[in-house]
Amino acid sequence: MKILVTGSSGFIGRRLARSLAQRGDQVTGASAENLEIDDVDCLNLDLLDIEALEVLSSRCSPDVLIHLAGLASVGRSWTHPADYFRVNVLGTENLLRSFPRAKILFASSAEVYGAVPEEQQPLSEEMLPAPGNPYALTKAAAERLVEAAGGTVVRFFTIVGAGQSRRFALPSFAEQLAELRCSGGGTMKVGNLSAQRDFLHVEDAVEAMVVLTDSELPETVYNVGGGEVVSIRQALDRLIALSGVEVKVEVDAERMRPIDVPLQSANTARLRSLGWTTRRTLGDALSEIWQESLEAVSASA
Repeated sequence: MKILVTGSSGFIGRRLARSLAQRGDQVTGASAENLEIDDVDCLNLDLLDIEALEVLSSRCSPDVLIHLAGLASVGRSWTHPADYFRVNVLGTENLLRSFPRAKILFASSAEVYGAVPEEQQPLSEEMLPAPGNPYALTKAAAERLVEAAGGTVVRFFTIVGAGQSRRFALPSFAEQLAELRCSGGGTMKVGNLSAQRDFLHVEDAVEAMVVLTDSELPETVYNVGGGEVVSIRQALDRLIALSGVEVKVEVDAERMRPIDVPLQSANTARLRSLGWTTRRTLGDALSEIWQESLEAVSASA
């Protein structure tokens, strides 16, 4: 099978492109950054560059287009909403026009559901989107474009694991803890710790995309969550325990978002009916994040 993966240098993309290539698919990876992946034809791509998309379209005629590229920080979307609209909405529209015959899988986010009362959770795919931040708004708009083009929307819940950007909460916590361990303890800065999230190991997210790539999809939207719902505070406490560091936790107003969804819990029955299941835990992800941060900080000390 010929597969084009956008965002192939990203947290999920590089793992997914490698996994598909290793099983024998002909994979082209396109991203804004240079990254070599074994057995993957990697190239640079700007989703807003129409001419570059035309060149890619003539070079690569995929059976499946997996669209992972985009801007993904909820916090940054509040200060750069125009950038998020251009990349996440217009970029998706450009891509859909360039590859009209491919099967489309679009990576969206549970953020599109907005703030839903606990009694209405876990969240099912039938719920109407009610985005509460600029990032979620752009994802919801892109979803409509994908569905209009006959594609499939994949709503990821909170994906975690080694290799994630330090702009996200748990890797940021782990990096601070590693630095404090090297310096003998101290104070770490955090944002909102009360939000509860459905955590999903990145490798389970990759396996979900592989299942969706191979399956005949009777529905247009699929939730992908890990089924382990804990607060950010609980996840932080587990990281602190792994680190063995005595720290003071201090809320930093600059790390707080204007709006933070209190709870996200996924109903994944639709995806599980296709044969997917989780095989890893939040504990596995936290251990990997901690070890990666400790090794990086120790190497630079």
